[in-house]
Amino acid sequence: MFKKILIANRGEVALRVMRACKELGVKTVAVYSTADEDTYPVRYADEKVCIGPAQANKSYLVMSNIIEAAKITGAEAIHPGYGFLAENADFARACVDNDLVFIGPSAECIERMGDKSSARETMKACGVPTVPGSDGCIDTVEEARAFAEEVGYPVLIKATAGGGGKGMREVHDPADLESHYKAARAEAAAAFGNDGVYLEKLVLRPRHVEVQVLADNHGNNVALCERDCSVQRRHQKLIEEAPSPALTEELRRAMGVAAIKAVRAVDYKNAGTIEFLLDTTGKFYFMEMNTRVQVEHPVSEQITGTDIIKEQLRIAAGEPMSCADRAPFTPFGHAMEFRINAEDPDHGFRPCPGKITRFEPPMGPGVRVETYVHEGSSISPYYDSMVAKVIVSGQDREECLARGRRALDEFKIEGIATTLPFHRRVLDNEVFRAGEATTDFIETQMGDLL
Repeated sequence: MFKKILIANRGEVALRVMRACKELGVKTVAVYSTADEDTYPVRYADEKVCIGPAQANKSYLVMSNIIEAAKITGAEAIHPGYGFLAENADFARACVDNDLVFIGPSAECIERMGDKSSARETMKACGVPTVPGSDGCIDTVEEARAFAEEVGYPVLIKATAGGGGKGMREVHDPADLESHYKAARAEAAAAFGNDGVYLEKLVLRPRHVEVQVLADNHGNNVALCERDCSVQRRHQKLIEEAPSPALTEELRRAMGVAAIKAVRAVDYKNAGTIEFLLDTTGKFYFMEMNTRVQVEHPVSEQITGTDIIKEQLRIAAGEPMSCADRAPFTPFGHAMEFRINAEDPDHGFRPCPGKITRFEPPMGPGVRVETYVHEGSSISPYYDSMVAKVIVSGQDREECLARGRRALDEFKIEGIATTLPFHRRVLDNEVFRAGEATTDFIETQMGDLL
C-alpha cells in the first residue's frame, strides 16, 4: 500500500478519498486554489499545496502544478476524484511519465472509452448490446439526415468526447436536424475541444441504469450490482438508487455479464461504471463507460458492503481487491442518494452561490451525509454547486423512502437556495414512489420547474 497520495480535487470527493486513506494508514496531500484555502478538506489533509488562483483553468486543471506538488511532497500516487482531470488521458500519462501512480485506469483505456463512438464499436464487437447508431462520427448535415431517415426519427446527436449532457441534442422533427446538429458540434467543441458527433436512434422513455465495476491486476473482475439514475435534469443526475426497482434477477445478471464483457474487452483496471439505457420492453443498450469513480458510488457501497475508494487504492497499489471472494454480488437492502446543490429549483435551478448561515445535516439510523461544508462556509461561484450528498439506506425500498423523507425534512440549510425542496417534492410524487421514473420524469412530472 502507498505511504502517501495526493488528491487532485476539492470538496466532498477530496474529503471522501482522504477518509479512506486515513483508515488505511495512508498520508494525504491536498492541493487547493486560493478560493479553497480555508475549506475543511484542506485542513483535514496531512499536507497541503496551493496550486493557483480560484479559476479552475489556473489551478485544478493545471497538470504541471499538480505533478510538481506531488513531487515536492513525496507523494507516490495521485487520486483524481471525479470531474477536473479524472478522465483526462494526458494527465494519467503525465503521472506515469513522472513515476507517479495514477489511481484509475490506463491512459489508453481512458482514450478508448472516452471517445463515445469508438466505445460503441468496441462494445458491439464484444457482444454488448448497443443502440442502433452511425458507424463513427457524422461529418456533415447531409450524412446526419441520411442516417436519421434510415433509422427513423427521433434520433439523438451525441458528442463523441462528451459527458454530462453537453453536445447532446434530441431531434424529433426533420426540420430541426440541421440547427441541432450545428449546435451540438459547437457545444462539443467549446466543452471538450473536439466537435465530433455521432447519431443514435433515440430510445423513448428509457431508464438510466448503470453497473459499478471493479477490476484488478490479479484476474478479478466484479460487478457491484446496479444503480438507477433516471431522475435527471438536462442529463445531469439528481437522485440515484440501488438496486434499480425496474430489474428482475434475470435482468440484473444479464447486465452484470454485459458489464464484465465490457471490462475485459478493453483490459480495464480499477473502478468504473458501464452505463445502460433500459427500454420499456426490458431490453438494455450500452450507452457509455465512465472511467472513474462516480458521484453516486455510495449507493453501491451501501447495498454491497464495499468501500469502493479503498478498493481503488488497493488495485492501484498492485494488490488484489478485497471483495472478489464475495462475487457475484446480490444486493442487500436498498439505498438512495439525493444531491443537494446550491441551486434554486423555483427559478430554473439557477445557481445560488453564497455564504451558508445555518447548516444542520440529518443524522440517525441509515443516514450518511457526505459534505465538506459547515455553518459559515461559502459556496464558490467558480466550481460545481454541490453542497452535500444525502445517502439513506433501509432494509427495503419502502423503508428507504420513509428514511429519505425524514432525512430531507431534518436537513436545515439557510443563506443559500438549495435543491432540498425539489427532493421533497420528488418523494411525494406517486410515479417516483412506485419506482416507475424514467429519464423524462422531470419534464413529465415536474414541468413547472423547468
